[in-house]
Amino acid sequence: MTAHNEAKVGEFAKTVLMPGDPLRAKYIAENFMENAILVNQVRGMLAYTGEYKGKEISVMAHGMGMPSVGIYAYELYQFYQVENIIRIGSCGSYVPEINLLDTVLVEESYTEGNFAYNFQNEKCNRAYGTKKLNKSIEQMADKLKIPIKKVDAFCSECFDPYLKDIKPLMERLPENIKVAEMEAFALFYLAKVFNKKAACLLTVVDSICKKQELSAKQRQESLNQMIKLALETAIEL
Repeated sequence: MTAHNEAKVGEFAKTVLMPGDPLRAKYIAENFMENAILVNQVRGMLAYTGEYKGKEISVMAHGMGMPSVGIYAYELYQFYQVENIIRIGSCGSYVPEINLLDTVLVEESYTEGNFAYNFQNEKCNRAYGTKKLNKSIEQMADKLKIPIKKVDAFCSECFDPYLKDIKPLMERLPENIKVAEMEAFALFYLAKVFNKKAACLLTVVDSICKKQELSAKQRQESLNQMIKLALETAIEL
């Protein structure tokens, strides 16, 4: 047990799927898993362990932003012996070739933030998904005939649709950045530090360049394909 997690050691599977929203974790447990047991509800950050096609899997919410995912990923890796974390979330597109409802797999996460500097005094602004885990996701996507696009993502500290003027940000970003989200850098960085594995699958729910966005209901309904891909990958690890 920790200050943020009431689960006992041994109550998490080796592979954990992590959505941001606690209610999405509940949705996955109730609709995709069997024999799911609630193992954490501290601060409302719901976590469940159950079975998917006979194999033990856990799902736990991580909240919004790098500080939040940093706490939960740290504790899962360090205190609960978790080996693999697959973030399953949403993102915004910055480029016309990435469309609403596309499923994307993050290869590199770039941030302007200081997570690495705060954590261990390292000037680092790029972190990478674990290649072996990403490869497993790609192979499963091919098997399931689920199209995915590999991207480099901006890990932001602000929800960019709320920025007064996004142009200065867009001009600063490296040219390879295609989508934006808020957690992958911290997850990837901690996985590297602790010699664990991490991946980030995202569904595109808004587009800055096309000025499009999904409703809250559409966002929830659109994630099932990505959830299935993550679960099918998890049971092969």
